[in-house]
Formats: sequence, C-alpha cells, structure tokens
Amino acid sequence: MSHDPAARKVAIVTGTASGIGAAAAAELESRGWTVAGFDLRPSPQCSFDACVDMADPEEVRAAVARVVQELGPVSAAVSAAGYYEMLPVSEITLDHWRRMLSVHVGGFVNLSRAVMPGMTTAGGGSIVAITSELAIGGGSHDAHYAAAKGALLGLVRSLAAESAPSGIRVNAVAPGPTDTPLLAADSPWRAPEYLSTLPLGRLTSPEEVAICIAFLLDEGAFCVGETLNPNAGAVI
Repeated sequence: MSHDPAARKVAIVTGTASGIGAAAAAELESRGWTVAGFDLRPSPQCSFDACVDMADPEEVRAAVARVVQELGPVSAAVSAAGYYEMLPVSEITLDHWRRMLSVHVGGFVNLSRAVMPGMTTAGGGSIVAITSELAIGGGSHDAHYAAAKGALLGLVRSLAAESAPSGIRVNAVAPGPTDTPLLAADSPWRAPEYLSTLPLGRLTSPEEVAICIAFLLDEGAFCVGETLNPNAGAVI
C-alpha cells in the first residue's frame, strides 16, 4: 500500500463489522475516502482493518498510530462502535453501567483524544459521534443506554466549542431505531404496532444514517456541535 498523504483523505470509523459503522465505511469509500475500520471483529471491506477494544485508551492510541504510519494523517473520525440491551432499571447492575459507559462514552473520548493532536497539527479535521434518539426522547427499559448516548451529546457540544478554534469540527448523528443486527428479531422497535406510529412507517436504514455522517464530514463545513436526527419521525 502506497503512503502518499497528499493524495488521500483518511477516515477512521469504529464499529465497522456491521450496522451503521459498516454502512458509514462503505459510504465514505464510495466518496473517495480511505477508511480504517476499528472493531472487535474483522472488517475486511475497509482499506485498513484493526481489531480494537475502543474502551481501552492505549489500544486505541496504538491503532491510530498504525493508521497514520500506513495511510497518512487522519482527517476524519466516526465513533460508531457500541451495543444495545434492554433492562429495567432495577436489573441494571454496576457492571452494566460501567460497560455501557466505557464502550459508548469512553470509546468516543479515546478516539477523539487519539486523533485530535494530528488534526490540530494539520490545521483541522472532523469528528462525528453516533448517539441515539433515545438520548433525546428516552425509552422504557433503556435507561443505561439512553444515559450513555445522552452523555455523548454533552461531550460533543463541549468538545466542539473547545476544538473549533483549532479547525476541528465535532458533531453528532442521533438515529432513531435502525435496521441493524443490534435490534433483535423480537425487538419491540420492530413490532408493527410501533412502526405504525412513525410518520414514515418504517425503521431507518444504516445507509441513510451513513449519508448524514458523510454530510457532516464533507459538505457540512459550517456544522459545529450539531446533532442530526435521522429517525423516520420518531422524535419531531
């Protein structure tokens, strides 16, 4: 693989083994980006593929350093790695809370801290966090997930204000229920009774979310601290 930083735009996308992360990687590749995919499982469709635990800051830092060495400076980062589970508050243990926060909040912080020094040196870059409409509207049996995703909204706005003077734009995408493997076949979000309440009458597709991500990285040059909500009208 040739190393010609001037000839390519490099983006790191996490959670690329499936779902929104995989769709984002494909969309960015189609737009001319060279994508490095981070996930606990292989992402062979990406130009660079690394198995990374996003909750481990040293692992993330080392993986980003390998990307820079092999592909060149990182211009964009998309934090899409995550997981979803439904539990009543009475059954959410301390371990549940810690894992949910370390993956979603810790993963975003670890990725941002690893890429921002290089972006600052280069004079700018763009970071997108994938949060959720549950961070805005909440949901029954979703307290720890909604709390983690809600924390991301505050982080994005604070980091956006802090990093904008360095030319780094930080934004978020908060999808509604999306047709990915995270939603089990018997998930209430897939039930016809729920879908009938949505103005569009269907789940959001990961490809539709990916278009929003790509917009924030490319055309949305004036977006700073914003949250896009592709959710089929679940929250208006």
